[in-house]
Amino acid sequence: MAAAGDEHSQLSPRASLSHGKPLHPDTANRQISFMDERRGKTPPKRPSRGRRSVSQSSTDSYSSASYSGSSSDEDDVSPRERHQVATSAHVHTNGGEGKDKRRAKRQTNSKGFSDFCVKNIRQAAFGRREIEIAEQEMPGLMALRKRASGDKPLQGAKIAGCTHLTAQAAVLIETLAACGASVRWCACNIYSTQNEVAAALAEAGFPIFAWRGETEDDFWWCIEKSISCEGWQPNMILDDGGDLTHVMFKKFPHMFGMIKGIVEESVTGVHRLYQLSKSGKLTVPAMNVNDSVTKQKFDNLYSCRESVLDALKRTTDIMFGGKHVVVCGYGEVGKGCCSALRGLGAIVYVTEIDPICALQASMEGFKVVTLNEVIRQMDVVITATGNKNVVNREHLDRMKTGCVICNMGHSNTEIDVDSLRTPELTWEKVRSQVDHVIWPDGKRIILLAEGRLVNLSCSSVPSFVVSITAATQALALIELFNAPNGRYKQDVYLLPKKMDEYVASLHLPAFDAHLTELNDEQARYLGIGKAGPFKPNYYRY
Repeated sequence: MAAAGDEHSQLSPRASLSHGKPLHPDTANRQISFMDERRGKTPPKRPSRGRRSVSQSSTDSYSSASYSGSSSDEDDVSPRERHQVATSAHVHTNGGEGKDKRRAKRQTNSKGFSDFCVKNIRQAAFGRREIEIAEQEMPGLMALRKRASGDKPLQGAKIAGCTHLTAQAAVLIETLAACGASVRWCACNIYSTQNEVAAALAEAGFPIFAWRGETEDDFWWCIEKSISCEGWQPNMILDDGGDLTHVMFKKFPHMFGMIKGIVEESVTGVHRLYQLSKSGKLTVPAMNVNDSVTKQKFDNLYSCRESVLDALKRTTDIMFGGKHVVVCGYGEVGKGCCSALRGLGAIVYVTEIDPICALQASMEGFKVVTLNEVIRQMDVVITATGNKNVVNREHLDRMKTGCVICNMGHSNTEIDVDSLRTPELTWEKVRSQVDHVIWPDGKRIILLAEGRLVNLSCSSVPSFVVSITAATQALALIELFNAPNGRYKQDVYLLPKKMDEYVASLHLPAFDAHLTELNDEQARYLGIGKAGPFKPNYYRY
């Protein structure tokens, strides 16, 4: 991608890279652009502190378990600015420039390591405690670490990673390192990073470039720092959303051609990988983790079933009993959301484009409607489709005052937030990640996380379920890295069924679950091996 220096800013509202040169998409390549049509136009610059027309989104963690705050004077200096000024050869610290000296002080860990950019390295102790708590709830990943660390199956792997940077992700990062990998990491979401966890990883010697509340420019800068480093060149990618893959493909094509494999977790990133493959421009094998059984049936369903309530409660203190809620999309995420909301007494409606999913929702007792039919009566609107402008300005204009709107899909394109950034509407910050958007007649709606993924922006997700997905990601990396030449072509693959079953088996001891074993006669009758795989690839769990 080093050669394609001007294809960036129109592909995403996250704007341009750190060199400051705006990038414009090549019209001929729009169909394979990772960020194409993903988040609309670049949002306007945030206002100064004296204005309130646009929300100034929080840069600290709302979680009560997060230690992202600090009373240091350095809070007014962005981590990126401090990092860049400190490394500049032209820093001026003469005569009375005390503040410049403070800004020029580069963060280092206790061993003098400084190849990282986090909010505050002094939060490392708090972050280490959170990682230790997560380890207790991630038995499968910890078992994989114990089994694989002796063989070092990732020895020689250099992994560029871009995921939500949480305590659970830290357990994955340290597991990959225990398996022999060298990693550089950044965040796939500007609001989901746990600052103290990032600090703990930096203290442990990992090159981490992430903090909560990054700007759009910061976001792209962090990705570049995770890719490009003197004396280090990635040969594997672990991505969540396709942003790091996109940057390497467009800006560092020479590096992209040397990648041995890509592992992608999200529906958004997988969709763009398939676009690359269809156009013949995917030059490396990729593993689609999002559609693996262990991701779809556990992370998407069970994780969202718990975390959607956590996010809504933390941000709004809402009582769900008797509330009218519409969930847009009845895939695995939508199923989890609907189940949780109904369990607390909400009256749940579903919108769907797929007749099969619509029939499933109907047979579960949910009323399938169009959004236009019910939007005026809804107390809560939740999107979970992975699509674009599912809730548009017309819908937003028709919502009643006090309606809560949020997104549970990976991409922040589902709610047309940009249409709300107009002069006649006033934005009023309520608390971290919570904004009132006020109409001229006094009507106000409650927008959570500016339309970004609400559970990871406003709360947390269950570590146990993340363990299942993280173990799947680790196995996919091991498989692609060690696969002999010719096993995988330049295409997108699903995780082999045997690996899905292995991931599930790693987590069964936590429930003291005991599997029944087939005898020889039974195995012959079913036409399968006694040790599996037990289902064909086309089986729908």
